[in-house]
Amino acid sequence: MPWARLLADPKTRERYEEKIYRRGATQCWYWLGAVSDSGHGKLRAGSRTDKTSQIVTAHALGYAIEHGVEQVLAADVVRHKCDSPSCQNPEHWLAGTRADNASEYAARMGTIGHALTDRRGAAGRARAIRDAIKAALADGADVEAAIEEAIIAGQPGGALQIELW
Repeated sequence: MPWARLLADPKTRERYEEKIYRRGATQCWYWLGAVSDSGHGKLRAGSRTDKTSQIVTAHALGYAIEHGVEQVLAADVVRHKCDSPSCQNPEHWLAGTRADNASEYAARMGTIGHALTDRRGAAGRARAIRDAIKAALADGADVEAAIEEAIIAGQPGGALQIELW
């Protein structure tokens, strides 16, 4: 992926930044744009004019913005400590291997109230949270309450997600 060329386009970062709902420093910052079937944010980066335009995974782009092109190229994958694939909080990302990612998933997938136990799956959960945030913002409602309701709605028995750190 031509990360350097994508990051050189000033509108790419602007498009990325405007699709993030930022919260407290330790909380997930949810993606408000398109969501893939795996629950990851997706964004058109680059420029259609100079034919650098392509769809990228939002947190990989964010990682490149935060840590630089060399770091994202050196990473096999950019993992989420929070296990919320739409999260854009740089504090929640770790570079690692696919094996690291798979073993962490296996270790946490059965934890009651955890993001990985959401019965809607990762994409359903990400879309529900995104839609709840957008609706709350449009209605002038309590966004944190909307996020909590969206999370609980997907949990067996209505358990709330636990903190991991």
